[in-house]
Amino acid sequence: MAEQHNTSTGHAPAGEHKGAFPPFQSETYASQLVWLVLAFVLLFVLMSKWALPRVGNILDARQKRIDGDIAEAGALKAQSDEAVAAYEKALADARANAQAIANETRDKQAAAAEARRKTLEDDLNAKLAEAEKTIAATKTAAMSNVRGIAEDATRAIVERLIGTAPSDKAVADAVADALKR
Repeated sequence: MAEQHNTSTGHAPAGEHKGAFPPFQSETYASQLVWLVLAFVLLFVLMSKWALPRVGNILDARQKRIDGDIAEAGALKAQSDEAVAAYEKALADARANAQAIANETRDKQAAAAEARRKTLEDDLNAKLAEAEKTIAATKTAAMSNVRGIAEDATRAIVERLIGTAPSDKAVADAVADALKR
């Protein structure tokens, strides 16, 4: 079922417009321009007096906060750099101190070892000298006994060979002559 239009009265049914699109009708241009100017001025005044200053204040506050945060970060970075430098200096000082202590300890131990070595060397030299004296005394005693043994052996050999015992003086002279060679 199609709707019928009442064209005799000049009225269009509800929801339909008669003629051109209203903004394009020349009869309404003036009033539309007036309302456009009023709306523009009102929006311009509201924006310039209320909205834009608030946005500007917010942007300024943000920029100040960012600048403050950057300055604080720079100060904290400077503090951390100082702390790192102090730590590295303390570490270098500690290493130098440890090296000095190690060198001092090594020198003390070397000196103590050298003193012990000299003491032991002196003790060994004293014992060696005493041993040489004992050896010399033993050698002298042995040599004196060797002369007596040599004289006794010579006397026994000569007596066996010739059948008679030689005189003590002849045996002593023969042994002394043999020991000189």
